[in-house]
Amino acid sequence: VIGLVIGKTDVRSFPDRKNIGSERYTFNFTIRDSPTYFINVQSWGREEYIRSLSESFRVGDCVTIENPLIQSKEAEREEKFNPVTPSGYKLLLSENHSVVKTSSCYDTDTRLLALLHLPVKDPQDYYSLGDIVANGQSLHGRVLNVLAAVMAVSE
Repeated sequence: VIGLVIGKTDVRSFPDRKNIGSERYTFNFTIRDSPTYFINVQSWGREEYIRSLSESFRVGDCVTIENPLIQSKEAEREEKFNPVTPSGYKLLLSENHSVVKTSSCYDTDTRLLALLHLPVKDPQDYYSLGDIVANGQSLHGRVLNVLAAVMAVSE
């Protein structure tokens, strides 16, 4: 699978249920290969492997993923922490079987670069900041998608 990295989480650790006293490490990222299709990728493993993999690319890089495990996603649980994707699947990376290689999008496919700035949500599924200000009371307690741009950064 070849795609553009459009999102990435930090490395996290969890107690290993199989090996009491040790920890497993994980991080997730999302890749996109067209305006319509993108998928979440999850990786688990030893600290050295996960940190090295996470540091090997950043958002905006093109990656080639070889030998991922394709797994059905648990939408309720997984989409709390990852972008909602149009696929019912996710890719799972294994230290022993999977390989992630980075390359220049210019070397791979320059059309991938244009995908970096496309929203991952339906354009009809957003609230503007003006809508939120005007209808704040009726929106109280709801989860909303907001599309906004940063106009200025200051102290």
